[in-house]
Amino acid sequence: MPKDSATLRAAPRRATRPPTPQRLAWLLGPALVAGVAYLDPGNVASNMTAGARFGYLLVWVVVLGNVMAWLIQYLSAKLGIVTGRSLPENLGTRIRRPWARRAYWLQAELVAMATDIAEVIGGAVALNLLFGLPLIWGGLVTGLVSMALLVLQTRRGARTFEFVIVGLIVIIAVGFTVGVFVGPPDPAGVVAGLVPRFDGAESVLLAASILGATIMPHAIYAHSALARDRFAGHRMADTEPQDGTDASATGIPIPRLLRATRWDVSIAMLIAGTVNLCILLLAAANLAGVPGTDSLEGAYSALEAGIGPVVATLFAVGLLASGLASTSVGAYAGAEIMHGLLRVRIPLLARRLVTLIPALIILGAGVDPTLALVLSQVVLSFGIPFALIPLIVLTADRALLGEHRNRRITTAAGIAASVFLIALNGVLLWLVLGGG
Repeated sequence: MPKDSATLRAAPRRATRPPTPQRLAWLLGPALVAGVAYLDPGNVASNMTAGARFGYLLVWVVVLGNVMAWLIQYLSAKLGIVTGRSLPENLGTRIRRPWARRAYWLQAELVAMATDIAEVIGGAVALNLLFGLPLIWGGLVTGLVSMALLVLQTRRGARTFEFVIVGLIVIIAVGFTVGVFVGPPDPAGVVAGLVPRFDGAESVLLAASILGATIMPHAIYAHSALARDRFAGHRMADTEPQDGTDASATGIPIPRLLRATRWDVSIAMLIAGTVNLCILLLAAANLAGVPGTDSLEGAYSALEAGIGPVVATLFAVGLLASGLASTSVGAYAGAEIMHGLLRVRIPLLARRLVTLIPALIILGAGVDPTLALVLSQVVLSFGIPFALIPLIVLTADRALLGEHRNRRITTAAGIAASVFLIALNGVLLWLVLGGG
């Protein structure tokens, strides 16, 4: 056989090798962007308050929430990849009655607004701590920077936006983890905190707040849309090519996208879970029992006095990066919710301006920022079932996802997570209304 013919026949076989690290890295990104929602100022306030008031008691809530978040975010991304539509879009086609779609949109919109309030307030507090900027002006600056990030997304594309968000995640991780190495937690206390238990109604409130900040409904909506947008035009087929064709030249098989997504979600949740746990441990080890440390301002002052100004400054910088990164993702999620359910698309910048108003009103009214952050996360916790239950149902549907539908054990795990979250919210409501 001529040498040229042998070369031509060998080429297709080389193309079927597993994806190189460079190709795998190219597929990563959507989960990291969605994962910034797990590092927003609401997480900081909830975890910091839990550690300052109850020490290591609620460590198990952070760990459990992160495990459930992995499953939920993967299912969300899978829905977007396989169907080519986001969760709101899938629901918009299935909810036939207009009034039902509007009702569902209303609760989802309230959740998105609660998220936005937390993110803007967190950025305002950080600017106040770093530069003494009044809260209302800090909230306005946070909103303006988020607009710049949204302009970057619309004009430069998903990859550039992802790089910027990942850079902010690095700043967040450094800002919130350094203090744990300077003032390390008690290992025995950490182990004891892994045992599930509560200590009164306030601990249940904080547990619901932590879960609402960890398993964020808007992140479920957003991740399906991010995965859809990221791989639009790149999906090839439901199976790997068997004829030796180069998948990278014609598209990317769905199984390969799903494998990469599992890595993407694992990396994102590992980062988010570690940072959230470090925030709680930092407070439990250094702020428990110290008066006034159940607020972000008090925690900053206590860290500055107890561990040093460098750790306190890094904490404030991490809080600022958290607010700036997460508020742009929140605006994206809100726009997708409206488009998918109401089939109305409002420019992201216009929506950013409208949703900025409630946060500025709260800041201008003098409401305690930390309390507003914690309560906003409780609102998110009540919105979780409305996003999670439809997600489990849709990803288990053979007619919709075909061979990529959930396995029975996956569906069972999703149902268990839903039952747990709904039960926790029910207990919270009973304690609050009963004055417990």
